[in-house]
Amino acid sequence: MAPRNKYTVILPTYNERRNLPIIVWLLNRTFTENNLDYEIIIVDDASPDGTLEVAQQLQKLYNPKHILLRPRHGKLGLGTAYVHGLKSATGNFVIIMDADFSHHPKFLPSMIATQKRTNCDIVTGTRYAGDGGVFGWDLKRKLVSRGANLVADTVLRPGVTDLTGSFRLYKKNVLERVMGVTESKGYTFQMELMTRAVGMGYRVEECPITFVDRVYGESKLGGEEIVEYLKGVLSLWLKV
Repeated sequence: MAPRNKYTVILPTYNERRNLPIIVWLLNRTFTENNLDYEIIIVDDASPDGTLEVAQQLQKLYNPKHILLRPRHGKLGLGTAYVHGLKSATGNFVIIMDADFSHHPKFLPSMIATQKRTNCDIVTGTRYAGDGGVFGWDLKRKLVSRGANLVADTVLRPGVTDLTGSFRLYKKNVLERVMGVTESKGYTFQMELMTRAVGMGYRVEECPITFVDRVYGESKLGGEEIVEYLKGVLSLWLKV
């Protein structure tokens, strides 16, 4: 009998004290109802709103076996948060997603089924194929997202419809190898991960998802992040 799969969810957090209980509850329900083994690694970057204290309460509620806390001493970047969390992952599959409820765990069974059916290395959630979509964004935000994907697709040609998305399922060993050559630390991290994975010959499948704007708090995407993204696209074009 083949060993049972285990799924590690890495949740980077910064000022997510109100969103975190909701997403953890939904993750626990999804994995439990589908009889899946799991762990959730919360990487909090010293949130001033008390996110870590909420995470500690959740750990007591759901059992330290399922909730692991890997806090850091400052806001050190999204990419390094995933690297930090991966060091503690014990699952053979790793799920990367946002903690702000914009990525609904209800799509995980479909993503997991896609991986099992195809035996692919990566399943990426896409807002821009099939019945995927976006809710809660104004026209400006939609245009920025579409434009970012258009620029990346034109320059890098990665072969996926949602390069800027951050809801993904990886084989752990694949993620470790790709992270080992990824240089970005901020908002271009996800884009570089996917571009390098495709360049290394890993198989990627897409799964339509519905992206919903965050329930609580403010988006951390601003002008500086957009400039960083454009620089990142150019840098990847020169390197990959």
